[in-house]
Amino acid sequence: MTLYPAIDLKDGKAVRLTKGLMDSAKIYSDEPWMLVKKFEEMGAEWVHLVDLNGAFAGEPKNLEQIIKIRQNCNVKLELGGGIRDEETIKKMIKIGIDRIILGSIAVKNPKFVKEMAAKYPIAVGIDAIDGFVAVEGWGEVSAMRATDLAKEFANAGVKAIICTDVSRDGTLSGVNVEFTKEIANACKIPTIASGGVKDESDIEALIAAKGIDGVIIGKAYYEGTLDLPKMFKNLS
Repeated sequence: MTLYPAIDLKDGKAVRLTKGLMDSAKIYSDEPWMLVKKFEEMGAEWVHLVDLNGAFAGEPKNLEQIIKIRQNCNVKLELGGGIRDEETIKKMIKIGIDRIILGSIAVKNPKFVKEMAAKYPIAVGIDAIDGFVAVEGWGEVSAMRATDLAKEFANAGVKAIICTDVSRDGTLSGVNVEFTKEIANACKIPTIASGGVKDESDIEALIAAKGIDGVIIGKAYYEGTLDLPKMFKNLS
């Protein structure tokens, strides 16, 4: 089980949202790179970055901070938020991002995502509300089931599927193990759980479910409901 500490970037700061609502942003650091360094020192192998402004604008908006993180930290970085064309993917790889997360574009243009997955390290972000895929920074819900979208990428060379239960995201109400398992079973691609993680019992439930490869940890760390250094130690 790989733990992915998460940083959402908004206006150059590290924040967390509740249920994806921009006006719910709570600032946790003015210097995101220092947080990433902290995660690295705890034993993180990966850090999960989301450019929130980018997700809504359709193009990266927190580049200065992303570059600063890359220059100062040695962890692997996965990045999502507003990455919707090959030029931007190339640019992010050049900066030193290890894995690119494609979200909204995966619903609208799965063919493009498959083409990109053949050339670059791509993860697909599947965000769902009541089992249906949410797009455009979770501002819209599509008519597509999350499991159907996952199946679409089953043999496309995608490195990982990151599945988020939007209704739980940032709520500390517990991770949706069933939903994550459904996605993992549908696509047989390494699947990363996201949304609602509260404490150690969530991590244990995901491990017990078998077939789930990782989990994104955000608010649980920032609000102190999960002892992250201890979790890294336990899993090493």
